[in-house]
Amino acid sequence: MTGAPAGPTAIDLAYPFSGRWLVQNSPADRVPSHGTEVFASAHAIDFVPVGEDGRSAPITGRTILRPEPPERFPGFGRAILAPLAGRVVAAVDRFEDHAAHRGFPSVAYALTQRRRLAEGWEALAGNHLLIETGTGTVVALCHLRRGSVEPSVGDAVQPGDRIAACGNSGNSTEPHLHVQAMTQADPRTARAVPTRFGGELPRNGRIVTVGDDRPLP
Repeated sequence: MTGAPAGPTAIDLAYPFSGRWLVQNSPADRVPSHGTEVFASAHAIDFVPVGEDGRSAPITGRTILRPEPPERFPGFGRAILAPLAGRVVAAVDRFEDHAAHRGFPSVAYALTQRRRLAEGWEALAGNHLLIETGTGTVVALCHLRRGSVEPSVGDAVQPGDRIAACGNSGNSTEPHLHVQAMTQADPRTARAVPTRFGGELPRNGRIVTVGDDRPLP
């Protein structure tokens, strides 16, 4: 009697940022982490940049009732760093950073989500980078700020290289970074690869602090 085939081996990454970041949608709490396995996202994880109070931006009446400009969030534009050594196989930097929606469900935003899903991976990821390792595993960093993507396809990157800035492009309700690993560069046919960060997988609600607490601009 044989068991189910083993899945891909987890890849260990460096945290792709400095400062304080709140963990959301962690596969340490459930798999699939985002409620779906489409586009190899079963082990994806989100990081939201926060301040000393643990919040991404102050909560006001506007937060509940109206969209907020991404520039209102202190983490918007915070530096994103390469989490591993590899070669850039995709670099997309054409999507706008749209308003944030942290309050009541918005019919207008729900419609944009449906449109992005219909348009496929790139519309959901927004501005993003795909970095391929020497073993073929590909790491995606998504929702980057428009105009911030620095490397081009074919460029080599090393851990800690500044590669982009935190944005609110694609399927994103507030500025944050979405990270996922997969077996190949095409998320339509790839399998999800589990991730670790410095040998661990942080749970939802944890604030990860990297460096000296002063986030890179």
